[in-house]
Amino acid sequence: MPEAATETARADSAQTASQRPPGADAALVLADGSIYWGRGAGAPGMVTGEVCFNTSITGYQEILSDPSYAGQIITFTFPHVGNVGTNLEDIETLTPAALGCVLRADITEPANWRAQKHLDAWLKSFGLAAVTGVDTRALTHRIRELGFANATLIHTPGTAPDVARAHAAAREWPGLEGMDLAKGVTCGQTYKWDETVWSLADGYGKLTKPKRHVVAIDYGAKRNILRCLAAAGCSVTVVPAETDAASILALKPDGIFLSNGPGDPAATGTYAVPVIKKLIDAQIPIFGICLGHQMLALALGARTLKMHHGHRGANHPVKELATGKVEITSQNHGFEVDRATLPKGVVETHTSLFDGCLEGLRVEGKPIFSVQHHPEASPGPQDSHHLFTRFVEMIDKK
Repeated sequence: MPEAATETARADSAQTASQRPPGADAALVLADGSIYWGRGAGAPGMVTGEVCFNTSITGYQEILSDPSYAGQIITFTFPHVGNVGTNLEDIETLTPAALGCVLRADITEPANWRAQKHLDAWLKSFGLAAVTGVDTRALTHRIRELGFANATLIHTPGTAPDVARAHAAAREWPGLEGMDLAKGVTCGQTYKWDETVWSLADGYGKLTKPKRHVVAIDYGAKRNILRCLAAAGCSVTVVPAETDAASILALKPDGIFLSNGPGDPAATGTYAVPVIKKLIDAQIPIFGICLGHQMLALALGARTLKMHHGHRGANHPVKELATGKVEITSQNHGFEVDRATLPKGVVETHTSLFDGCLEGLRVEGKPIFSVQHHPEASPGPQDSHHLFTRFVEMIDKK
């Protein structure tokens, strides 16, 4: 990193460590001692994890309910979060796994015909803490230049936050590397899924005439991924993350889907990779997304790395190498596949135009592929929806 950029980021951090402003009853305290003061929202309390930033300008409810954010505090770069409220439809899991969020502006009253609950009340209902009034531009700049950071969000209504205690917690938190978080967000038992994607006129649909059967391994699956599979004509059976290969194959799937999820793929891979290897040997079409993409790569013999600050947003350009086509994608990941470790017969298919990291792969001669980004687009653009069609075409051909 250029020395000037490093010094600027440190200066941004130093500016936040001044004496508590009047009325500040919440703060985000980084492991390096930086303090970002603000006003508390959501549930009172103290949570510690990795602070990250998301550049999406819409879809905050989908982001906050994405299971991939387990162990993380989300900084929204878009300043007006909460202005369309929340509802019972725009969720990706029943119980959000994110720790909380950091916002620039106070949460306003919702102004949307679909709104059913104020964002502040929604956060409280799930025990999610928030801090508003933070200079999110400075915080994002710090993360972008200096890398991911461990942090504590503390909200103590009516009293001064104990920033010394929060700082100690942030320093002591071990970080996401080596953490298997999929076990905490996976489903408790196998279940069927037949709900299809949402439409303005009818809401969510229902699959009535399935043409294929897909088994989805749930490492923290977003609901809209399952909806996209159902909309593509697939009856979906969702199984817990630790389900063994024999049990999966006993369900007689036409295809296997490896879902997104949180944490370190190498840690989850200790039990997931041996299963994926057996599924590869079974010659069944396989499609992986995000964490599923990373663990497929591990099963094929590659390695994964912790990124400097990760990709999180709905405006990430990705290039498909075979066609030269560029798609704007939705992303949420802090680990990546190391392209230098891809074995012979495993081909890179997509690359990020932001930082050049590997965004997709396929296995030569086999109906197996995966992508790092989120083609289900919840939230985000729908440029990559065609990947679900590609998957079912592989199933039909097989």
